[in-house]
Amino acid sequence: MRIMLVYWAFEDQGSGLLISGYARAAREMGHEVVVYGRPIPNIPLDYSMDVESADALVYIFEWTTDLLRGDNLDFRLSKIPKRRTVILDGDGNYNDRVSADGDYNHRDEAARNKWIAICDSLAEKICQPTLHPLRRNVRPFLFYSYNPQWEVPLNQAGKELGMVYVGHSKFRWRPLSRVLKAIEPIRDQVGRIGLVGHGWDALPPWAAPMKMEDAYYTDREYLRKLRVEALPPIPFRQVIQWMSKAYFNPILSRPTFVRMRIVTPRFFETPAANTFPLFNLDDAYVNEVYGETALELVLPEGNAHEKIADMLDRPEHYAGIVHGIRRHLAAKHSQQQRLKELIRIIES
Repeated sequence: MRIMLVYWAFEDQGSGLLISGYARAAREMGHEVVVYGRPIPNIPLDYSMDVESADALVYIFEWTTDLLRGDNLDFRLSKIPKRRTVILDGDGNYNDRVSADGDYNHRDEAARNKWIAICDSLAEKICQPTLHPLRRNVRPFLFYSYNPQWEVPLNQAGKELGMVYVGHSKFRWRPLSRVLKAIEPIRDQVGRIGLVGHGWDALPPWAAPMKMEDAYYTDREYLRKLRVEALPPIPFRQVIQWMSKAYFNPILSRPTFVRMRIVTPRFFETPAANTFPLFNLDDAYVNEVYGETALELVLPEGNAHEKIADMLDRPEHYAGIVHGIRRHLAAKHSQQQRLKELIRIIES
């Protein structure tokens, strides 16, 4: 089967690493996954404009339903029947309005209605990366998944950083600040702390024109006090390499994503890196995705600094936990399994 992904590709955010992994998995399984569009030199994916040869379309909607080059949208896309078209609603926007701790999926009802109408006009099959969709006509499908080929051998010696978080600040200040508060009592033990991505030390250039200043809020004075370094965004192919520079990486999520139990690419990239994941998520959320073994890496409500200190003191113990998580993800959440599931959805 030839599956064409319709996607707004970014060099330094989004699902590029995941998509390249799906393309490789498809080739190994005798299928093909391509991205609709003309080649973009700095975003190395498998592109194609040959819509007529596609057996199915999958729209990946994350922050927008538009395309980077909308004027190149080939009218032949409409020739793929709706029954063989799937929408992956990555941010859970195909819902009523959802809000939590200052985060929201839609500003108003008009924005919500527009999103729903666009999705309904394109496809009969709407999927979200959660096992608990809020709408009855949404299918659970964890498109964001794991690739054992990403795995880097664990070695905690000679790290450049104690902690790094690779990701942008959009609606993530509150969950990240909880991790930083846990570090405060043992700040000198942790070493360098880095935040890689847009919005940590200054608003990204699009925030004000899009009226999204609140989404990218951070407490810059607190970051300076805690000696946290804001580092520039990186290409998606360097994500696991950068995670591997640090002793541990927090896995956290936007408040609305926590409410909807959505998974993101970072949920599956982090355990593959040469680092210890630290889950700033509740036990049920972690257990459902990573298995019971992973619960020992959850940041606790009380005396959270003791968990981080123990990770620093007993790397061999926590390496064993990470190996168990990797085995679980490879068995339950591999891209080969997800591709088979996607084909079943397409053909249903």
